[in-house]
Amino acid sequence: MRESVFIKQNIVRWRDYQRRIDNPSAESPDTLAQMYTELTSDLAFSRTHFPDATITSRLNAMTLRLHNEIYSGHQENWSRLWTFWSREVPLAVYDNRRAMLAALAVFVFFLCVGIVSLLNDAEFARLILGDDYVDMTIENIKNGVPTDVYSQGAEADSFFGIMLNNLQVDVISISLGIFTPFATSLVIMYNAIMVGAFTFFFFQHGVFSEALLAIMQHGTLEISTIVLSGGAGFVMGSGWLFPGTYRRMQAFRRKAKEGLKIALSVFPVTIVAAFIEGYLTRHTEYPLAFRLLVIALSAAFIIYYYIVLPCWVGRKRRNSSASHE
Repeated sequence: MRESVFIKQNIVRWRDYQRRIDNPSAESPDTLAQMYTELTSDLAFSRTHFPDATITSRLNAMTLRLHNEIYSGHQENWSRLWTFWSREVPLAVYDNRRAMLAALAVFVFFLCVGIVSLLNDAEFARLILGDDYVDMTIENIKNGVPTDVYSQGAEADSFFGIMLNNLQVDVISISLGIFTPFATSLVIMYNAIMVGAFTFFFFQHGVFSEALLAIMQHGTLEISTIVLSGGAGFVMGSGWLFPGTYRRMQAFRRKAKEGLKIALSVFPVTIVAAFIEGYLTRHTEYPLAFRLLVIALSAAFIIYYYIVLPCWVGRKRRNSSASHE
């Protein structure tokens, strides 16, 4: 590779890194470590192929400065944990907002597919939900308790069973992203069609509002985790497909780390959703105000943590970088 080609392929990234190195306090430790790893790789390549070039000297200066910043003796403390949840995860969501929006778009599309399929074929519910489940739900509707399925079993057993199942779905959705986002899309597709068919089934039987109130108590978080874990899987796979100015393996490692951060934030949400489904959703006798409050708080959390906070942190970082140009 010629020096001019090497510079052209990486100059945009190096300029971005230079701006960040000028204000290291605005970056997370993981971001600094990632930058250092990639710069040392670039420096090693440049030293091997262009030992006397100006670009080698500049890369060496950048790498040395970043090395001193990382190993200057700062000790990790409990604030690292706060930084992870308040800054690193929101930034990972913000930097990969297109992947997250793509996951949402896939979910909404196949949600509509589930509704339209059931609208055109009444037997579709049995195909996607199973005969036993449909027959049980119809019987519950006749008995005036359409969502009695959530009352099955002991509360603790329901909680742990639902939690393990949903965590497994999260892990599968995220892990499949390693192979490309298309594999993750299949998980989103299946779950979205099921949600669409399940909810529209209640609409067809005239108990939609009652069922929706019960479902959304846990569904606000649970459905969000389907999209979020799918988005994390998309982030994982995007490193392979769209390496940009990075080498493909570098891009994969970078995106895998960002996807993992998003995934780690999804798991607690999945657990809380399972808790609500196991302990609260079954109690249809609870006051309407309480049930609406659970839904409202769940929606407020998702909107704030995965939309508002990422935009705010991302804008703050952008303004900080601009002020140093």
